[in-house]
Amino acid sequence: MIPTEYYIFLGSGLFTIGVIGVLTRRNVLIILMSIELILNAVNINLVALSQYFRSVDGQVFAIFVITDAAAEAAVGLGLIIALFRNKETVNADEIDLLKW
Repeated sequence: MIPTEYYIFLGSGLFTIGVIGVLTRRNVLIILMSIELILNAVNINLVALSQYFRSVDGQVFAIFVITDAAAEAAVGLGLIIALFRNKETVNADEIDLLKW
């Protein structure tokens, strides 16, 4: 059996990679993938702590996070397609639709 600490370290590493991806990248698709990576890291930690405390609460929250991530991905990709059609770029610095 794998110790719970290994899952926590894995989740922490994935979360760190996701945060670095969100903060350093300019491509909107990469930013969206980094957000998905952050949400998956949270799911790993929720399920690992759920197993550690012998409770199903973390697993239930993980299911909600998975459904939220799926909805976020669908809406995010729709917005990215719409922005690409208008601006012909997926660079976050060049998207200034709300500026006057």
